[in-house]
Amino acid sequence: MVTIATGLLSTATLSLATFVNLPAAQANDDSLTGVVERVWEDGFRLRVGDRSITTDTWAVCGDSTRQHVRVDDRLTVTGEFEFGEFDVFAIVDEAGQEVC
Repeated sequence: MVTIATGLLSTATLSLATFVNLPAAQANDDSLTGVVERVWEDGFRLRVGDRSITTDTWAVCGDSTRQHVRVDDRLTVTGEFEFGEFDVFAIVDEAGQEVC
């Protein structure tokens, strides 16, 4: 009985540790500012310095990115790189207004 209780305690402790560390993943968010080069339904290509970044904006705009973002817009995006794309969590224009 004590062994089972200890095993359950270890599992509970491990689960709690995993849960507590989840918000830390958001600490790795990056912000990029650049000029939009191309737009499609769920993303756009952002020119940041001498690099072009492909973004995935579905989490913010759904399939309506074209209705909110235009070529030559200067935007700041916050998100993280994943599988060769920048997954966007927030988009802000030059005036500081959220886009989408």
